[in-house]
Amino acid sequence: MNPEELILRDAKDSERELIAEVMLESYQQYAFDMPQERWEQYRDSIRNSVYGNAPYARIVAEIDGRIVGSVQMFLSSEAAYGNPEMGIHSPIIRLLAVHPSARGRGVATALIREAARRALELGATTVNLHTSDMMASAVKLYEKLGFQRHYETDTTNGETLVKGYRIDVPGSLLLQNAV
Repeated sequence: MNPEELILRDAKDSERELIAEVMLESYQQYAFDMPQERWEQYRDSIRNSVYGNAPYARIVAEIDGRIVGSVQMFLSSEAAYGNPEMGIHSPIIRLLAVHPSARGRGVATALIREAARRALELGATTVNLHTSDMMASAVKLYEKLGFQRHYETDTTNGETLVKGYRIDVPGSLLLQNAV
């Protein structure tokens, strides 16, 4: 993809429904990997996150005037999860989503890099995230970009282990390889 094709920017409040649609299309693939009731709760939490005010930033990726991806950035575990006991006091990215029609074009990587760049601007030295084994392709991407397991921030959601990951942004290859 040519860099000029992809635009990363802050989401506008008027775009919340479009963002919710992209996120739900992106996460729909997991609907069959969990019980229906659990999927419905997850789907509702995704939609609610779009309309909530907890994220510090909502970053969208746009190609040809169409939103094809998004990520939310929070400043702490309290803001991200309502869980100050987790003890994360640096940026956390959540709900990285790329519409299935835009996958394989570097959109997810660009969104993660933009969040890391913004974290550095805030004076943060780390970026955190959480995911589960169900999201194997996401885990593979995070590890390729340099995120490492941060066991101290693991949690559970019902029976599911939600694994913590963290990257030390200064000196990492994450921003050095940015196009």
